[in-house]
Amino acid sequence: MHIKFNVPPYTGREKEAICRAIDSGKICGDGEFTRKCSDWLKEQTGSPGVLLTTSCSSALEMSALLADIQPGDEVILPSYTFVSTANAFVLRGARLVFVDIRPDTMNIDETLIEDAITEKTRAIVPVHYAGVGCEMDVIMDIARRHSLKVVEDAAQGVMAFYRGRALGTIGDYGCFSFHETKNYSMGEGGAILIRDKKDLERAEIVREKGTDRSRFLRGQVDKYSWVDVGSSYLPSELNAAYLYPQLLLAEEINCDRLTSWNRYYTMLKPLEDSGRIRLPYIPDECRHNAHMFYLKTADLEERTALIRYLGERGISAVFHYVPLHSARAGRKFGRFHGEDRYTTKESQRLVRLPMYYGLSEENIEVVTDAIRSFYQSR
Repeated sequence: MHIKFNVPPYTGREKEAICRAIDSGKICGDGEFTRKCSDWLKEQTGSPGVLLTTSCSSALEMSALLADIQPGDEVILPSYTFVSTANAFVLRGARLVFVDIRPDTMNIDETLIEDAITEKTRAIVPVHYAGVGCEMDVIMDIARRHSLKVVEDAAQGVMAFYRGRALGTIGDYGCFSFHETKNYSMGEGGAILIRDKKDLERAEIVREKGTDRSRFLRGQVDKYSWVDVGSSYLPSELNAAYLYPQLLLAEEINCDRLTSWNRYYTMLKPLEDSGRIRLPYIPDECRHNAHMFYLKTADLEERTALIRYLGERGISAVFHYVPLHSARAGRKFGRFHGEDRYTTKESQRLVRLPMYYGLSEENIEVVTDAIRSFYQSR
């Protein structure tokens, strides 16, 4: 038996949608399916402005441009995140200021942000790990008092909420991912959510290589030209066509994943109760989307042994991020503010288990039986 770590979501309607896009004669972006995906995301999140992008990395880069990040500016973020969170701001010449995470949610510790602010700070970048919201009320209060932009890295946060608000809609900009590994996928892709309508026109320009082509296509100008900085952040219509059928079944996919998540939790809870492992924590104010299921071992040595044990039994389980501040580029482009009490230690304990749309109850039993067997042998 081989149980994969991830299987890209597939509804059976994607091929039909792609063929429809091909038959339309328009396979570059901003066609029928790009608009349908954007409209669905606006309706689902309540965001006044949503633009599909080529990736979440692109959405983050657009956010850095729209936030007017300049060389020498400082940006506060967790070190426990994917490199794209940092790269978007390094590309603008910013310095990264990493702060520690909370051990319960693996999110940025909101109580440490204010002490990291200097006269050079321009933005805070909370990362909603595993689709579990950061303490956004606290973060937004800090941002307001210090006149800072907030860019939500909600790559894992589609269909997840904080106090009833969709992740990605609370800060100035929010960034989604539709990568192959996410709950909803277009292979490679993402979206930027824009809170203030006044930023939407510039966002369209930035996404269209710095031109006002979107206004031209709507008949608002008689020709388009280069008016600002930008890049090619608009995805192909074929990618959007692959995504749209999944959005139409988003609730079904979400419920399926939550069912799998809850099975894992129920079956592994006795191991947590006995003190052998730790399971994910979901704060009362958060509604998560079962993007991932992870457990925490005692330490790095035990994690390595568990991953090997599962692999020998045909089960793909993986660790996650290596903290950015420990990487060569992280040391070059940033600094860690305060003490690293949890970022490194907790990252070395975390094991991600197989999780995807359509994961069978039988496979979950195989995985959890193997984990129990591992701990019984120690």
